[in-house]
Amino acid sequence: MTDHSPHPPHGSDGSDSSDSSDGDAEAGLRDRWHDTLVATRAGADGPDPLPYAENLLARWAEPQRRYHTTAHLSTVLDRVDTLAGHADDVHAVRLAAWFHDAVYRPDRSENEERSAALAERALAEAGVPDAVVAEVARLVRLTVTHDPAEGDRNGEVLCDADLAILAGGPQEYGAYAAQVREEYGFVPDEAFRAGRAAVLRQLLDLPRLFRTPYGAAEWEARARHNLATELELLTSSGTG
Repeated sequence: MTDHSPHPPHGSDGSDSSDSSDGDAEAGLRDRWHDTLVATRAGADGPDPLPYAENLLARWAEPQRRYHTTAHLSTVLDRVDTLAGHADDVHAVRLAAWFHDAVYRPDRSENEERSAALAERALAEAGVPDAVVAEVARLVRLTVTHDPAEGDRNGEVLCDADLAILAGGPQEYGAYAAQVREEYGFVPDEAFRAGRAAVLRQLLDLPRLFRTPYGAAEWEARARHNLATELELLTSSGTG
């Protein structure tokens, strides 16, 4: 994969049990990447998938990340599996999940565009057909708004999988909100509350958070409850 050198993967020294657990999780992710890339090539030859996985995993383990980590990647991939029957091309959706936050700097606004451009370069080099490369890049760019067009089944799956954290239980959602705050630790409290409240209102104003039948049935109500609760807490603790 051609781009700037990534940071070394987190937990690569295997120094304690948590590092071992991280290593096991990363091994599983490498296997998932390999299987998806090979399936997408549909029998065509291509370079070794492993270096691409290593580069992507290193990106997802960069030190500025607290929520947008390999744990988030793994969870999104799990949710894509849950929704796989709704997708028109689940392999393209899985590749898009790998790339959707591959470039992530919380102080910048062009992360999705840079991630999509990375996907275009890397997947073409990795032997993925042009049409699939274009679809993956389109899906990554869609995560700017999480607002797929009616009938965009691939987009519906990716966006629902990415937003599924909003429907987590109280502890899971609380951890997510705290991790987001940590990623924006450079932003003063008042400014963060105002910005976060605006994001929450934008989400709550959407007619539907989730577009797949499963997401609508299983995640919509709890997600709206969580968003409304967080918004109330933010606005009661300061200006929002």
